Amino acid sequence: MSLVVKPPVKPPIKPMLAKLTREMPTGAEWAYEPKWDGFRCIVFRDGDDIELGSRNQKPLQRYFPEVLGPLRDALPDGAVVDGELVVVTPDGLNFDLLSMRIHSADSRVQKLAVEIPASFVAFDLLAVGDEDLRGQPFSERRARLEQILANAKPPVHITPLTTDPAVAEQWFERFEGAGLDGVVAKRLEDTYQEDKRTMAKVKHLRTADCVVAGYRDHEDGDGVGSLLLGLYDDTGDLHHVGVASSFAASMRKQLKEEVADLETDARVDHPWGEWAEAQESTGQMPGAGNRWNAKKDMSWTPLRAERVAEVAYEHLQGDRFRHTARFQRWRPDRDPESCTYAQLESPVPIELKEVFGV
Repeated sequence: MSLVVKPPVKPPIKPMLAKLTREMPTGAEWAYEPKWDGFRCIVFRDGDDIELGSRNQKPLQRYFPEVLGPLRDALPDGAVVDGELVVVTPDGLNFDLLSMRIHSADSRVQKLAVEIPASFVAFDLLAVGDEDLRGQPFSERRARLEQILANAKPPVHITPLTTDPAVAEQWFERFEGAGLDGVVAKRLEDTYQEDKRTMAKVKHLRTADCVVAGYRDHEDGDGVGSLLLGLYDDTGDLHHVGVASSFAASMRKQLKEEVADLETDARVDHPWGEWAEAQESTGQMPGAGNRWNAKKDMSWTPLRAERVAEVAYEHLQGDRFRHTARFQRWRPDRDPESCTYAQLESPVPIELKEVFGV
């Protein structure tokens, strides 16, 4: 009679987190991995059952049915693996396509599973069989992860790792071209600490001068919550590229005063006039619905596209800022028409297979 393995670690689990730093940590205690741009996911295997736990501890398995079989094949019973769900394209990782996978209709979920399948990249092992490994050092957890995934096949991968900071610096510069957004540094002796920012993440930081063409009120109604940013393309069209937000309360009020005069006649010939009138749209445009919170107010106030702001951003996804930008200062010396895509750095594309060294 075979024994039934009772997993020592069960969902939900809050993943271990990382603190942002601008300098690569160095020293013999550190190991480095590429930072994947996807959905954080902790995989639990209990017999034939596979559960995919998200960062907010909600199950993801109904949205990604195509990875359940490969994970069942790759992982032993009782395995709990921390990693990332990503969508791989010929141009690298694509977070927008990954976001499309979250859909309420089962028929749509099944269709997208075929058209834009996801992959899983593993980077930590929390348990296997009847062993809880969270109290073991990362070096031991990593060694065990390499053992159990030695024969894994796509779409299941194990992330590259190095203890050489020079190699990590090369990854930081080169791998952006495959859609990765930095490097994660982990202490080799660290235990797995749920919901604690014990790791370090090094991310790219650049600045760009953008046209401010609108704003959204803060959720408390007191001042500007976010500035809507635009850049001109080669044909002279102004594209919405993202927002700058996370202002202190005093700054929110100050910004509201500073842009107030730009509201006058702003709808006249506004480059986003169609969206301003409708206050709704499909795609990533001002007024669009929020994919993650359908009840969130996405209405916005148009401004005459006459002021330029310098913002800090990390990287692009397509023709938009992947993450929220950070307001740096106004640029009264810049003409709005000079704010084009040409000023942005474009990382040199590399094939994602280079990341895995195959």
